[in-house]
Amino acid sequence: MANYRAGFIGTGNMGGALAVAACKGADSYAIVLADHDTQKAQALAENCNCVAADNATVAGESRFVFLGVKPQVLPSLLDELAPVLAARTDRCVLVTMAAGVTMGAITHQLGGDYPVIRIMPNTPAAIGEGMILYAVNDEVTDEDEQEFLRLMSAAGTFDKLDEKLIDAGSAVSGCGPAFVYLFIEALADGGVECGLPRDKALRYAAQTVLGAAEMALCTGKHPGELKDAVCSPGGTTIAGVHALEEGAFRSTVMDAVSAAYRRTKELAK
Repeated sequence: MANYRAGFIGTGNMGGALAVAACKGADSYAIVLADHDTQKAQALAENCNCVAADNATVAGESRFVFLGVKPQVLPSLLDELAPVLAARTDRCVLVTMAAGVTMGAITHQLGGDYPVIRIMPNTPAAIGEGMILYAVNDEVTDEDEQEFLRLMSAAGTFDKLDEKLIDAGSAVSGCGPAFVYLFIEALADGGVECGLPRDKALRYAAQTVLGAAEMALCTGKHPGELKDAVCSPGGTTIAGVHALEEGAFRSTVMDAVSAAYRRTKELAK
């Protein structure tokens, strides 16, 4: 019988962020954490006022079992968990976030028709602003899905899509924060080169990106239309846009997304 509403195996940057969100969306005592670094799991559990345990406890006693390990570690973890899951007499749902690993591959290795939710979160989930993509297999019921969404509501925005698209989506939303941070840093560096103090340049750059993103989301306008509204004829902004185009800015960003997508496919092999 499930003693915990959710359990997390792996409390690194992403698993830990989702565990924190789950603790906000449920009574913290209903969450259990495990990690190969037991001190890390214990520290996070103390911070969130939840419970630290081992992998077997998480897999054997949680309603939702989050598998927060890297793709190359997942096979050995599944071998470890298979007998624990097979011995359960109650229903549980597996939640995987391993890049490139399909739900079918997980159930095949476990040797059972387990309900599986595959998620691709990103690091802003740590502050409740994540973009979390998810897919479900045929064993996941509507009740399972709605309970999962309620549990993780504090992590950010969720969007359901076909599993065949989740790797492409992850190349945008999962990897995208790193690309955006590079842009923020470069934007601030440009300000410093023009004489701004570093702390002010970083704040101006970050807030500008935040505001521009909100404009795109709230207005629903195409980014090109919003860009055009800033570019006065013969003005300063169009001169900067010209410099970005000379540096193949858009093409380079597209290449970055494609490279991340290809690497995801390589990890699945």
